[in-house]
Amino acid sequence: MHVLITGATGGIGQGICDVLCNEFPLQYENLKLTVTSSKSGERLDTLVNRLSTILPSVHGISGDVTQPDVCEKLVVDAIQKNGEIDALVCVAGASVPGKLESLSLDQWELTFQLNVRSVWLMTKAAFESLKKTKGSITAIASMSGLHPHPGYGAYSPAKAALIMLCRQLAQEWGGYGIRTNTVCPGMIRTPLTETVYQNASIKEQREALVPIERIGNPVDIGEAVKYLISVNASYVNGMNLVVDGGVSDHMLSMIPGRPGKKPID
Repeated sequence: MHVLITGATGGIGQGICDVLCNEFPLQYENLKLTVTSSKSGERLDTLVNRLSTILPSVHGISGDVTQPDVCEKLVVDAIQKNGEIDALVCVAGASVPGKLESLSLDQWELTFQLNVRSVWLMTKAAFESLKKTKGSITAIASMSGLHPHPGYGAYSPAKAALIMLCRQLAQEWGGYGIRTNTVCPGMIRTPLTETVYQNASIKEQREALVPIERIGNPVDIGEAVKYLISVNASYVNGMNLVVDGGVSDHMLSMIPGRPGKKPID
């Protein structure tokens, strides 16, 4: 089984890689992994070297997934190295802070390019290969794509568009045997968010919002992806798996006056 992962050097990307390398070989004897990053260099090399100690067939390539020709090249390189693609996992993306009234056109377009256009381009580039393998596509969305995220004016619309793009792909490509799903992470502790969780007070406040009272980690997302690309999810198509400890549904519990909640003086 050949899995191609974009955005693999980020916190969530590495968590997915770790889960697949450590657990998937038990289910798939011939697992091959192609990991991509926007840039070549130490981060990508370090990831490939680390994963290679666990799994022999790990290949690293770099390129800007917002560009059509680059996406095509990434897919071609991946196939040349590890064979036809059985699973495409699109992790690459970014949040660009900014309120709608002050957001520049460039910021808006960049957010959509990184979070939506890149997935569309990668899926188009991998389409023929995925048809041959009757493979799967899994994209990492966000709970911000389910609920407005004030202060990130373009991010929530972009992630919402990504979820709908994947539902559309599921309908259009399901007949070819290609399954497409998304994963919506909640609050995940990664190197990018680590500075926030170094503040004990903020960490406790955030944990208090989660019904299971903990912040997620990249492995939690990796386990969700592992399921969605496996044969165990062979009848799962067009679904959005929310992995947030229940925080997205927590809003009603915050309303003063609900049964068991102390009124605000």
